[in-house]
Amino acid sequence: MSKPIVAIVGRPNVGKSTLFNALAGENISIVKDTPGVTRDRIYADVNWLNYHFTLIDTGGIEPESNDIILSQMREQAQIAIDTADVIIFITDVRQGLVDSDAKVADMLRRSAKPVVLVVNKVDNFDKYMVDVYEFYNLGIGDPIPISAASKLGLGDMLDEVVQYFGDDGEEEEENTIPHIAIVGKPNVGKSSIINKLLGQNRVIVSDVAGTTRDAIDTTVMWNKREYIFIDTAGLRRKNKIKEELERYSIIRTVTAVERADVVVVVIDALEGVTEQDAKIAGIAHERGKGIIIAVNKWDAIEKNDKTIYQYTGRIREVLSYMPYAELMFISAETGQRLPKLFDTIDMVLENQTLRVQTGVLNEIMTEAVALQQPPSDKGKRLKLYYITQVSVKPPTFVIFVNDKELMHFSYVRYLENRIRDAFGFRGTSLKFIIRERKNKEQ
Repeated sequence: MSKPIVAIVGRPNVGKSTLFNALAGENISIVKDTPGVTRDRIYADVNWLNYHFTLIDTGGIEPESNDIILSQMREQAQIAIDTADVIIFITDVRQGLVDSDAKVADMLRRSAKPVVLVVNKVDNFDKYMVDVYEFYNLGIGDPIPISAASKLGLGDMLDEVVQYFGDDGEEEEENTIPHIAIVGKPNVGKSSIINKLLGQNRVIVSDVAGTTRDAIDTTVMWNKREYIFIDTAGLRRKNKIKEELERYSIIRTVTAVERADVVVVVIDALEGVTEQDAKIAGIAHERGKGIIIAVNKWDAIEKNDKTIYQYTGRIREVLSYMPYAELMFISAETGQRLPKLFDTIDMVLENQTLRVQTGVLNEIMTEAVALQQPPSDKGKRLKLYYITQVSVKPPTFVIFVNDKELMHFSYVRYLENRIRDAFGFRGTSLKFIIRERKNKEQ
């Protein structure tokens, strides 16, 4: 089930990044007293009570600015608005209600999305409450006074936000059609891959708008099985080509990955694997999705008997944190190996939902411990009592030990490798939760 998306929007310098950092619990956004400093939209996973959501920090909206950076930020904010389930509209009590606030409010009204209006920098409720009432004039709901810097009023604000989430859990769980997100940098051939699949097989069942204004969900039938492909490429007008497109790709990637079962990360064979590819793949890795790395435009590469090994080595080096990812060399232009993509997706889906019996897991763990002694510290040795699998997507295991502090990540990796040796789990990450269980014998 995908998490709701909450976007923080407002004009520059009203405290969006300060609020984002207060909710995310760490300093992720740059906070500086210059309009336009938060140029990249940044995202974080936030928990409030029993609710989990993805928070997006946007660049400030200057509704009528001709400045190139500010107009790009306006475009980004519009993407965030179109993508979000709930919008936090932040204003500044010290500056009061200004014309730009009214224009942003008009923009939000047109989106028809739930909007929570907050008035920031209210460090003293007695002193500023009269000024807060002025924001009723925006006609966009009750203003909630907060101070992001002092973390005042955030609970009331979040209570208001989460009431819009609804409860779609049952409906979503009934939908068993696998969702496949095609992600990657602009111009690597994401749409071309989907178009080729559709063109070869004439299997369009339906085209419906996805979560962003420029993502399309396409239902594809292959070997009597349905798949929903989420294309994150988006259509760009020619005069927009020179814009810094990296910023746009992150929000599309986060929202598409959130909804996907398997993520196909497309890399341009002519460019090779880049730092931006690693960032995009990392979003899928963090969320425990099934991952396939598809190297596109492979037909355009001059090859010898070492080419594929050199490419594989380089990709594994840059994406070293996800050695489990499946790797394919394809061509959207010629259709080379595209049919194999479905076989690989099916295999990764199967591994994402694979369950291993507790008895078998404990046999593997006992054998692993016998082959390599667990670490010790100051005379105290780690004891592993029990392992069991508790969930899938990704496969998640709980290991009960005598002392969590002694369970070094390298030993967890060792156990993971033993489990992978036995069951493969190709294409999916594995998650391990370490729990302490005190034994009477100690």
